[in-house]
Amino acid sequence: MLDTHGRAAVQPIISKTADYLLKLGLSANQVTYIAFFIGIIASVLVYFGQPIAGVAVLWLSGFLDAVDGSMARKSKSSSSWGTVLDVTFDRVVEAGIIVALALRHPEPKILLLFLLLAVSIIFTMTIFLTVGALSEKESYKSFYYQPGLAERTEGFILFTLLVLFQNHLVLWTTIFIGVEITTGIQRLLEAGRILKS
Repeated sequence: MLDTHGRAAVQPIISKTADYLLKLGLSANQVTYIAFFIGIIASVLVYFGQPIAGVAVLWLSGFLDAVDGSMARKSKSSSSWGTVLDVTFDRVVEAGIIVALALRHPEPKILLLFLLLAVSIIFTMTIFLTVGALSEKESYKSFYYQPGLAERTEGFILFTLLVLFQNHLVLWTTIFIGVEITTGIQRLLEAGRILKS
């Protein structure tokens, strides 16, 4: 939701950063790798009990994840391989945060919630990727990105709440699961409209 409706507000910062990194000689794919490794560092920091640093590094990773796409478009180097790297690394970074929290909180109730969260993300992303591959709707990205209640920014906000407020993991994980399932249903309904027409 925030990505769809708020992108214009942050695009100037993303665009200037993309220009700067291109001038440094970096490619979009190189920045994708950098964002990925920074995202993994975020998980390590969370695991070792550094939640504030972990969240800061996670958001830096997310920012660079937005910048790499802008770099690809500016340099006319968008590629299917870049898209595969981008989408795959995004999921690995998210999984890393869940794993780090699960290792810190191995109580059965919490682990079950993390498992359900992972399943809800898989449910939502399966619809998202399938519709993106099958839809002929145009997008400024490499394939159609379905809007929904939970997009990348909302996911980062919810991960931030999980990491910073670990005393309330049951609450925030339950909310996260609900948001993911709602998003999945939204996208499934939109898929029905798009692909049947």
